[in-house]
Amino acid sequence: MEYVNEYNRRARKKVVAERLNVKEEDIQNGSSFTEDLGADSLDTVELVMALEEEFDTEIPDEEAEKITTVQEAIDYVNAHQ
Repeated sequence: MEYVNEYNRRARKKVVAERLNVKEEDIQNGSSFTEDLGADSLDTVELVMALEEEFDTEIPDEEAEKITTVQEAIDYVNAHQ
């Protein structure tokens, strides 16, 4: 089970890295998209869309606004797949 969780974390971090054009090794679970990874509001919208597409889930706007860190994105996608 731990292997699956680690695989899921890495897959979600890969999407974040690609969308925000940062190195995966620079991404921590607690990284803030805006403060730590330099995302602006358009980047965060595009990131949510990429997560929805990659993991075949829908993130309502009200929920998307609450997702501000990598861990929150991981948790949301894990809970709604």
